[in-house]
Amino acid sequence: QVRLVESGGGLVQPGGSLRLSCAASRSISDFNYAGWFRQAPGKQREWVAYVTRGGTNVYAESVKGRFTISRDNANNAVYLQMDSLKAEDTATYYCNTGPILGRGAWGQGTQVTVSS
Repeated sequence: QVRLVESGGGLVQPGGSLRLSCAASRSISDFNYAGWFRQAPGKQREWVAYVTRGGTNVYAESVKGRFTISRDNANNAVYLQMDSLKAEDTATYYCNTGPILGRGAWGQGTQVTVSS
């Protein structure tokens, strides 16, 4: 039943940073995970990062060391700090929260474009 709304996307140069936000309509503290996926045109949606209910952060190999996921239960929000952005990071980014990774609620997506 939870609704998710992403924001913070935009155009950034290679090496730049963006911070994505995901606002939830209700508490997300009782979900097993909160995460981020991304999808580029013509490609399959892929997992980027997630944080578990227990507070463990897990990242895809392609973004490890550059992205940081966090959740703010008090404000019903999930964030994705993206640093050292590369052209290959260009995609629509989606927030996802639920009992199983890739299931449950999805946001509408926010576009991230990394280009000179």
